[in-house]
Amino acid sequence: MTAARQPLPYGSWPSPVAPEDAARGDALLEWVGFLGADVCWTEVLPEQDGRSALMRRTPGGVREVLAPGWDVRTRVIEYGGRPWLALGDRAEDGIVFTHGPDQRVYRWQPGGDPVPLSPAGAWPGELRYADFAVRGAEVWCMRETVGDERAVEAVRHLVALPLDGRAATDPGAVRELAATHHFMTGPRIEPGGDRVAWLGWDHPDMPWDTTDLMVAEIRADATLARALPLMGGRGESVTQTEWAADGSGTLYAVSDPDGWWNVHAIPPDGRPRNLCPRPEEFGEALWRIGLRWCLPLLDGRLAVVHGVGERRLGILTADGTLTDFEGPATEWHFAATDGRRIAAVVSSPGQRRTVVLADPADGSVDTVRAPSGGALDAYATTPYRRTYRGPDGEDVHAHVHPPYHPGFTGPDGELPPWLVFVHGGPTSRSHLVLNQEISYFTSRGIGVLDVQYGGSTGYGRAYRERLRHSWGLTDVDDCATAIRGLITEGLADPGRIAIRGGSAGGWTAVASLVAEPDLYRAAGIYYPVLDPVSWRAKGGTHDFESRYLDGLIGPWPEAADRYEKQSPLSGAESIRTPFVLLQGLDDTVCPPAQAQRLLQRIDPTRAPHRYLTFEGEGHGFRRSATVADSLRAELRLYGQALGFSPAH
Repeated sequence: MTAARQPLPYGSWPSPVAPEDAARGDALLEWVGFLGADVCWTEVLPEQDGRSALMRRTPGGVREVLAPGWDVRTRVIEYGGRPWLALGDRAEDGIVFTHGPDQRVYRWQPGGDPVPLSPAGAWPGELRYADFAVRGAEVWCMRETVGDERAVEAVRHLVALPLDGRAATDPGAVRELAATHHFMTGPRIEPGGDRVAWLGWDHPDMPWDTTDLMVAEIRADATLARALPLMGGRGESVTQTEWAADGSGTLYAVSDPDGWWNVHAIPPDGRPRNLCPRPEEFGEALWRIGLRWCLPLLDGRLAVVHGVGERRLGILTADGTLTDFEGPATEWHFAATDGRRIAAVVSSPGQRRTVVLADPADGSVDTVRAPSGGALDAYATTPYRRTYRGPDGEDVHAHVHPPYHPGFTGPDGELPPWLVFVHGGPTSRSHLVLNQEISYFTSRGIGVLDVQYGGSTGYGRAYRERLRHSWGLTDVDDCATAIRGLITEGLADPGRIAIRGGSAGGWTAVASLVAEPDLYRAAGIYYPVLDPVSWRAKGGTHDFESRYLDGLIGPWPEAADRYEKQSPLSGAESIRTPFVLLQGLDDTVCPPAQAQRLLQRIDPTRAPHRYLTFEGEGHGFRRSATVADSLRAELRLYGQALGFSPAH
């Protein structure tokens, strides 16, 4: 028999999920690939100041590929991209990678030390590289040249670096291949062919608005002929392109001419065909250069990651037949293939991020790198999806994470406090998976409502564009709709609601305090963008997002009135809700000046608050101590504002 759970006020349940567990327990596993037969991935090490190590699963266990201290990470477009690539099918061929501190490209072969392939910039990080491909004795990639250390101005080229390393001391040995757009992905070289493809887009578009799929012939001297657009254009977003691996000359494009990111096959005659027309997403917003969701296999089939509000792995045939892998994983990230097998990072409501290896030959999915700290998983809640209906009749999607502890329950007649989580982006989404940060709250008796407000990805272009020109309005209304739906269902106490968010989520959190002063009783605000006028101005943010507001609010200066009206700072003087504001001092995306503009307008006698800053942290905290200190500050605030005493 199961022991009865002890009644204890919500929010005061003793929990073994410590802030440090939330910081380090859910390892950040990314950028999967193969080195010979072995699966590799990058893994962020919070205890080493967020260094990104390249890990490898060998018959002898999991170990680092490179010597300690190497940081496999690129800063292109500030959000990064694919930072490494195996140079061949054999492990002894080694890899190329970008090293975080100096952003140079290095070549490593087993038994030796990494040697630089790219020249040093005028300062560390002036020249940044990502998304590699190998052709003969060169590695081709995208190079970003930034005009200042905050990346306010930048230009991008496809370039070729000689593998013999001579460009490390001779910048003239770097060959510039193409510069068709202000933004570009890395090159995709046709296997055994003489063509190369890439994606490009220009301001004011973001890559989920409009991109061009470009293709160029490779001349005999390894230069490129004139590049021509093959797909995309106004109102169409090609988010990935990849050549068939079977030598057929087919080019695949994940694009949304019909409103959903579907897989299209483009044969040599250039006429695209939707292989699997479904109201599902087979791709995501291209926030990072080199992301992949469609993987051509050697036998002509495709491994695809697809779904609505989630992502599962399937095998797609040329006739449109789609067969999914069995198993509990509901999110597949950073998928890679050696032509036969698929490696990826997976997660689900009952599973934290795990590296796996899937084999289409037998349908097996084997664990490569399991998460640590599994004892705490017993304290994770069972989340579920919920769709609410807004006043305008629009659907509002949300993930509901009820409070849960195996040893405690709430007293009869008491409703729990709830936190509304607002994901960043805002053209992004959060995942319905086991998450230690969420468990930190739910295991203490605090519910979490994770809102996929209008503008979120995963639900098609029409849902994304609900936020067009209405940022600060639609997102705020959708968060209120979702939490009021939970209150109507009798699951939440209307007097015990808080809101939290980072980056774009911080914008929505602050705007919600202005628009809904009687709904939210506290707020946790992380590295927010708040002043759209200064943020869009030259020097206000980095190049990649410097025209993002054209779509979110409107073109400047034609929409200047909306910039004032929709800013969270408009009406900030009226805020009377206590909050904690957390800011990295090295943030180039949402600089500290954004947070400080809010503080200048707040009356501390009306809205008590704390402002915590962190040296060495950028946009998104990477250090364990920073994450832990932030969570402690949040919990202390929520206890004071929502009427509970957190257990120590």
